[in-house]
Amino acid sequence: MMPALRLEFDVSYAARKPWVPSARRLTKWAGAVLAPATLALAPAASARGRQAVALSIRVVGAARSRSLNLHYRHKNKPTNVLSFNGAGAAPDGRYFLGELVICAPVVAREALTQGKTLESHWAHMTVHGVLHLLGLDHESRGEAVRMEAKEVQILDQLGFSDPYR
Repeated sequence: MMPALRLEFDVSYAARKPWVPSARRLTKWAGAVLAPATLALAPAASARGRQAVALSIRVVGAARSRSLNLHYRHKNKPTNVLSFNGAGAAPDGRYFLGELVICAPVVAREALTQGKTLESHWAHMTVHGVLHLLGLDHESRGEAVRMEAKEVQILDQLGFSDPYR
């Protein structure tokens, strides 16, 4: 029997206002996306000696988000979440999936303007970002429909309502 892949999270905060979820909540939400995905990866990953999937989550302020968004996406404004692919397989048996950079002030502003709770919008942005790291996107209408359906399904399992309604 193959050993189960571990999920490893590194959560750090450069911003904590107006409200940000705990590392425990962030990892729970990211883990809800990754648990089924790591099961799908397990045969190939285990065959190569993979033992863990690692993900970093960084909570930042508007200035840092703007800087990263300008550098990597050529958009001079802060954004809710950025997803950066990781280095992949490492000699120590881990697979570095990537890094999420979530902007606390933008998520808070969006939650307010969209009439959502901070917690539900943070959960949505976390799930959304991890799905990007797994290869889902929303550049075309078909991709957007597929990604949104997956987000709704995962958020429902976590006890959150459909973020698109």
